[in-house]
Amino acid sequence: MGDLFMLRVAVGICYATFSALPFSLCQAYLTYTTSVALGAQSGIEECKFQFAWERWNCPENALQLSTHNRLRSATRETSFIHAISSAGVMYTITKNCSMGDFENCGCDESKNGKTGGHGWIWGGCSDNVEFGERISKLFVDSLEKGKDARALMNLHNNRAGRLAVRAIMKRTCKCHGISGSCSIQTCWLQLADFREMGDYLKAKYDRALKIEMDKRQLRAGNSAEGRWAPTEAFLPSAEAELIFLEESPDYCTRNSSLGVHGTEGRECLQNSHNTSRWEQRSCGRLCTECGLQVEERRTEAISSCNCKFQWCCTVRCDQCRQVVNKYYCSSSPGSAWSRGKASA
Repeated sequence: MGDLFMLRVAVGICYATFSALPFSLCQAYLTYTTSVALGAQSGIEECKFQFAWERWNCPENALQLSTHNRLRSATRETSFIHAISSAGVMYTITKNCSMGDFENCGCDESKNGKTGGHGWIWGGCSDNVEFGERISKLFVDSLEKGKDARALMNLHNNRAGRLAVRAIMKRTCKCHGISGSCSIQTCWLQLADFREMGDYLKAKYDRALKIEMDKRQLRAGNSAEGRWAPTEAFLPSAEAELIFLEESPDYCTRNSSLGVHGTEGRECLQNSHNTSRWEQRSCGRLCTECGLQVEERRTEAISSCNCKFQWCCTVRCDQCRQVVNKYYCSSSPGSAWSRGKASA
């Protein structure tokens, strides 16, 4: 999704949410739409990074955040999309708030001057997650117009994403004292790097909980008064966990009706340096275990090289060509997977 598309989505959210209120109020909230769009985009990019070498790799057709227009799946992959998108919006709004990009928002100084622990007090400029959480909930949750189990699941996972932003914040401190003795420290809370957010939510995805809905609880969650029923309809103790209602489909094989592309044609990593063990096993996961064979292809890669600084002030580089080996999943004419595909 491009930034322009995401901006249009954010503007649409505003008018859909505040259509019954004065135009000036919607204009005020349009102040945040660029940050909302960028936050949603950062969530999508992180999703693609985290699942780059998985059978399900966060395809574009999966990035719909509402059950309103058409039926959505309620798998653990859907839970991750909602959590990382909600977290991305909250993260970006919070960051921009602390940087002074919004007139009505700045650092969180509510704890400043209070004792935080032995030898340190609260001070400095803590990131204002309270504000970021409020705006993220306002924009992202308003997309959910449904009142069924899927809608409740989506709202729950939106909230789990926001809770994750708070959970991995880091305390940063500055020393004070004679000659740098650090007899006392001033500390504040900062957002962690967003990659850490992705890693954190990916771990949540791996241990996501499958929920069997209780019909009485679901009916309570569907009432107008119970708009925030997810924490009641589901397990209160699991409010920070990702939840799903349906098992995932087989992502090995293409299934157009489910929007599953399959793994045939996907690139995988083999004998690659500076990669994790999980990435190194991607050919087995994407190809072999899906009944496909690993095909090696030699391709020519062009990259900048022999770069030199020239006064003043440019950098000039040569274009170097290098033959590299890449690996892809392909169907073997004699494989059971290929025969099944041919008979389908």
